[in-house]
Amino acid sequence: MPTACAATLELSPSLVRRHHERMLGVAGRFTANRALAEEIVQETWEAVLTGLVGFEGRSTLERWMYTILTNRSRTRARREARTVPMSSIAEPSIDPLDTARFDDRVAWGRAWSSETPEAVAHRRELVDRVGEAIDALPRRQREVLLLRDVRNVEASEVCRQLGVSEGNQRVLLHRARAAVREALGELASAGA
Repeated sequence: MPTACAATLELSPSLVRRHHERMLGVAGRFTANRALAEEIVQETWEAVLTGLVGFEGRSTLERWMYTILTNRSRTRARREARTVPMSSIAEPSIDPLDTARFDDRVAWGRAWSSETPEAVAHRRELVDRVGEAIDALPRRQREVLLLRDVRNVEASEVCRQLGVSEGNQRVLLHRARAAVREALGELASAGA
């Protein structure tokens, strides 16, 4: 059976055409942008081609492909949620090439913000804790929170994508936010 499936897939570029856009849509539910979704779909196609020899046929080929896609998307979404872009950490008001920052001896004048190392460490720890708290949420709560609060997706679109009612979506979002808030607890208040 695996050999027949491999031969069929090799001879069937229509399979890629038929599923590629739909796979982008599924990956897009988990990721922050289209480029990342395209990357996940590409990795999924590679995994399908590589793993096709071991495909045992216990499910349909499509179901197997979408399971690989979903698992890769979730893993990538978790990883991306923990990633903090440097632009969010750096102080945007400071121009690194501003010559006024040099004094007469060509030494740095005001090179960095007035923020203390403790405040920077506290902020980083807060970001890490938020990522951990989000990762610890039940799957549905995490998906709703990421879509609503990270990707700013409208409530109606979240309901459509996840197949939940509007009331259920609000409950999931409320519980997710409460769980993250509780997980942060004293750390958030210590920095205030």
